[in-house]
Amino acid sequence: MYEVGDHLLMVATDRISAYDLVLGSVIPDKGKVLTQLSAFWFRRTGDLVPNHMVSTDPDEYPDQCRPHADLLRGRSMLVRKTYPIPVECVARGYLAGSGWADYKRTGAVCGISLPEGMTQSQRLPEPIFTPATKAETGHDENISADEAADIIGPRLLEQLRTLTIQLYSHGAAHAETCGIIVADTKFEFGLVRAPGFDGPTNADLGEGDEVVLIDEVLTPDSSRFWPQDIYQAGAAQPSFDKQFVRDHLDELAWNRQPPAPSLPDEVVRRTREKYLEAYRLLAGHELD
Repeated sequence: MYEVGDHLLMVATDRISAYDLVLGSVIPDKGKVLTQLSAFWFRRTGDLVPNHMVSTDPDEYPDQCRPHADLLRGRSMLVRKTYPIPVECVARGYLAGSGWADYKRTGAVCGISLPEGMTQSQRLPEPIFTPATKAETGHDENISADEAADIIGPRLLEQLRTLTIQLYSHGAAHAETCGIIVADTKFEFGLVRAPGFDGPTNADLGEGDEVVLIDEVLTPDSSRFWPQDIYQAGAAQPSFDKQFVRDHLDELAWNRQPPAPSLPDEVVRRTREKYLEAYRLLAGHELD
């Protein structure tokens, strides 16, 4: 991320992380998939919530970026500056991941009670909002809505809850027409403060403040994508996201401590194919 005048330039590399560590391998074109898919969703959801995207065309970037246009093309985004809100907004439509683990233990997900007898990967009666902390180091942790309200204020939290469910519902509905189930996903938001604001930069909603969708949106890195044609509740699902990489790492005798291992060529190849297929299905064309 680079500061460019009044904007930021976000550049997505092909590096991939798992279990809070950056692996010793790259997935070719991964950064382009994340950037171009986020841009696709930003354009589709602009009527639901403003976002931070200004341009993805290096020819429209400030002059100091022009010498690097070839490197930036396809994998960068010029964005508005915001104050990032320190709560991640997770929407869950299916019982998977940490939500499934929480349900098995408590019968609820992040304090939200669910019907008895649900199975792994089962569709929830309706999408739920489960916030998480944005940790400076280490893994983000699920928190209750009350805990999130203590961090950012109840008024702002309620607005984020509404936007999160709206964005998830919109994205999941489109994805279903493309043969993809969005089991869950994570959104991040920022605040553009009203002129003359003097107070906490990333919490509480003031008069004239604007909530803005930031970071990445409905990508294989921020979401759990399942192929719809072979979905069957009751077990873990094959996916279009980096769960494939996690599954490989789980088979290794690795203690999840640095240094992170590199990936075999076959895992790199198949992961790249999954990312490209997810993009093609959702965007309706091949990666640019």
